[in-house]
Amino acid sequence: MPETIMEAYIRKNPKSAELYPKFQELFPSGGAGHDGYVASPFPISIARGQGPRKWDVDGNEYIDFGLGSASLLLGHSHPAVVDALTKAAPLGSHFGAPVESMLEWGERVHNLIPCADKVRFVASGAESTMLSMRIARAYTGKEKIIRWESHYHGWHDYAMPGNLPPFDSPASIGIPQGAVDSVVVLPPDLDSLERTLAADNNIAGVITEGSGASYGTVPLSPGFLEGVRRLTRQYNVLMILDEVITGFRWSPGGLQQRIGIDPDLCTLAKILTGGLPGGAVAGRDDIMQVMVQTGDRQHDRHQRVLHGGTFNANPYCAATGNAALEIVASGEMQDTADRMADRLRVGLQEILDRSEVAACVYGDASTFHVYFGNRSIEGMDANTLKNAPPAIQTAFRQALQVRGVDLMSRTSGVLSGVHTEDDIDTALGAFDGAIQAMLEEGIAS
Repeated sequence: MPETIMEAYIRKNPKSAELYPKFQELFPSGGAGHDGYVASPFPISIARGQGPRKWDVDGNEYIDFGLGSASLLLGHSHPAVVDALTKAAPLGSHFGAPVESMLEWGERVHNLIPCADKVRFVASGAESTMLSMRIARAYTGKEKIIRWESHYHGWHDYAMPGNLPPFDSPASIGIPQGAVDSVVVLPPDLDSLERTLAADNNIAGVITEGSGASYGTVPLSPGFLEGVRRLTRQYNVLMILDEVITGFRWSPGGLQQRIGIDPDLCTLAKILTGGLPGGAVAGRDDIMQVMVQTGDRQHDRHQRVLHGGTFNANPYCAATGNAALEIVASGEMQDTADRMADRLRVGLQEILDRSEVAACVYGDASTFHVYFGNRSIEGMDANTLKNAPPAIQTAFRQALQVRGVDLMSRTSGVLSGVHTEDDIDTALGAFDGAIQAMLEEGIAS
């Protein structure tokens, strides 16, 4: 009997298998630090990364299409980022006061992101969406935020309603009913948005993942963002564009620059810091003024948004953020990543068609997604596109891993500006082998 995908996965990863029970003893959630790292029968433990590749504890090498959950447009351990961190490290990690490199970092964001009149740094992407909602509520004096089914805005309480199907139930237990009641979950439909805005005068803002749900797994229809911008203006509510992934990746100025849209607020993270922890809220000057401390005790206690965060804009993240944004400002990294992604999408679709597998490849900018079960995603909603059979998703990713390719999630990935045509050709060979293995086991058809 030929070796199965699972058997090959176990055979190639003995050290990861040995470490997994130790992770489980110490950490909850399947022994992982992030729900997305959980894998059956065990996740692969990574040892190092360089450029477009990474190596696990067993010495296996991977062409990486995960790239730090899309934070590494420059690839792993880019020399300029490493050099910036190495120079900053001996000077100190935290001073409880502003540092000059933070000023430079903020100026870079201001100069690149069209809506960034003002910038406020935070410690993660989830914190950026949470703060953006608070700012919107404070500025408008209203309480509710509209969000779209399946769009991902982090793990905090206000992001859980509508995150996972069924969308009428929060994606996690432990969410207060008050948080649920403050979020209005809609299907991504402009008519639904207009009806809601017309009927409810307590809407503070509308938050939208610019690429569509989960970095484009569920694409938005053409003109959707422009429609959101028009309706939010018409009804005097704020448009929050979640650019945690699209920011600096879709273009140096993010998705908003690429398509020419001007949100009131946007959220940033990932590429912003060159791959270290961090994020930011950027937005229109008058809106961001709700954070200003005036020295007036009545105002500062009762009429402003309070925001802390021990590690916001710490010297290490400011140093690596400056190094990364200096490079991405030219647009060359984005251009290369987009070209390589297009080459990969075309090649992978050719493999699927040649193998007569009912699946399709899609994606925008430097992303790619594979949907098994149909040759087109036209007309499919989030409930369908994000609920492919787990057995197919697991087999696809593991079949690629044993052939030296890793993804960001089970059937999706992102490209960097340091992937080469040779990397793509090698990866396509691995994709071909993975599809054939899935066919042989009867997992794909």
